[in-house]
Amino acid sequence: MKKRVLVVNVFLDEYRRTRGSPLRVPRGSGHIFLAGAFNLRLVDVRVFSEQVSGYLSDKELLGWPDMLVLTGLTNGFDRMLHLTAYARTLNPRVVVVAGGPCVRALPKRSREFFDRVCLGDVEELKQVAEEVFGLDAAVEGEVFPRYDLAEPSRLMGYVESSRNCNFRCSFCSLTGEGHRYSSYKLDYVRRQIEAVGKRYVCFLDNNFYGSGQKAFTERLDLLADLCKRGTIAGWSALVTGDFFARPQNIEQAKRAGCFSLFSGVESFDAATLRSYNKRQNTAVSQIEMIRSCLEAGIMFHYGIMLDPSSRPVEDLEAEMDFILEHSEIPLPAFFTFSIPLLGTPYFRQCLERGSLLPNVRLRDLNGVTITQRSVDSVERAVGFARDLVALRGRQRQVATHSGGFLRRYARRLSPLQLTTAVGSAALTCLPSFASSPFSSRLRRPPQTYYAPTEHLDGFYQPAMPVRADLERYFRPTLITDSNGRIAEDVAADLAPVVVTPTPRQPRPLPL
Repeated sequence: MKKRVLVVNVFLDEYRRTRGSPLRVPRGSGHIFLAGAFNLRLVDVRVFSEQVSGYLSDKELLGWPDMLVLTGLTNGFDRMLHLTAYARTLNPRVVVVAGGPCVRALPKRSREFFDRVCLGDVEELKQVAEEVFGLDAAVEGEVFPRYDLAEPSRLMGYVESSRNCNFRCSFCSLTGEGHRYSSYKLDYVRRQIEAVGKRYVCFLDNNFYGSGQKAFTERLDLLADLCKRGTIAGWSALVTGDFFARPQNIEQAKRAGCFSLFSGVESFDAATLRSYNKRQNTAVSQIEMIRSCLEAGIMFHYGIMLDPSSRPVEDLEAEMDFILEHSEIPLPAFFTFSIPLLGTPYFRQCLERGSLLPNVRLRDLNGVTITQRSVDSVERAVGFARDLVALRGRQRQVATHSGGFLRRYARRLSPLQLTTAVGSAALTCLPSFASSPFSSRLRRPPQTYYAPTEHLDGFYQPAMPVRADLERYFRPTLITDSNGRIAEDVAADLAPVVVTPTPRQPRPLPL
């Protein structure tokens, strides 16, 4: 009989949605790539994405595999533990393999819970397959994603042309991991696009422009050819701020069929960008950068990062007003608080300055929960966080902005591109309904948006009986203790920094 492998992309939704977000773009595709590490003749592979399909609760599926492979974002570590407890209860012989950003951030803690811990790239799973199942269990040659197993998507397919990033933003998990940027060969990229079989492809690269001008031009030539032959109708990608320092790049991308670009604007405040070591975003005026992209016929998407621990709420609200008053740029796809991801330079800075609140859990690192001491009072900061979720009190400004944007670019952008702009506004004002209209929440008290008082999700209580020795897998991973110092759960992986938290004084930062 074939060996059985289940690959799960774990996900903890920031808004407590339980049935997944099938309309969210982009989708995580790590499970599709990992599935390609196995020999199809000898291994039966299934995949599951909690981001798309909601929380995995199927007992039959959880008890089915001989090997459970888990991957996910940093705050997904606890969810990995839950699934491990279920799988081991249902099948004591299952081998649990874990990898991804959360495992690379906590390698020592990971070895306490998982049978195999992968700290490298997807190819490391081939070695694990050979060690557990035998030499023939791994695919021969390169790992190619199993697009035949991917969740249904009517319009968009997801591919990669590179790994990692060649910039070192202080808040990014890639900076903490320190892996080098690398590009795939063009033929490998072509094969992915042809295998996806969708009209539009979205590149999941952290930096589509990071391989140099020559390689970038070659990539565009490939995409132009695929568009000309009708293989795809268009494509989108993530680029860093330096892409826009060369105006010809926008023109080339448009000619090659570029539909939209995403770039991490993060803030329109230069001092904030410098504090994050995001100097590539200061080379060109961000407003001009966005406007030039839109006027060339390419939709522009971005996110805004707000930090109540270093800027007063009044300053953050002024930046939001600045965006809403400029209808020549779209609304952000999301607003998020700065997240002190484990192992990043920003996390170290937060430890050193004593800004982390007491009793912060890994679950709280979701971008909507306040995890640091704020410049303003707790009440002021929490009120801002609560209103930020759906831009409460700003809906009229959003409607006015969206109308002005649509009128301005009605002749420059296609109907589909304009629809994505409206979608961004919907995601901003109705984040849960826009990306997962049929989702529900577990029965639980409402979110407080403040880490020391935030309630845990219902799935921290086992959904089925588990072995007694596995009950501890449902305890949340603590980042700080009751004094705001590094917690025992993560101390082995993150060297403690002894500090005495001090109150901060508001300091205005101009837009």
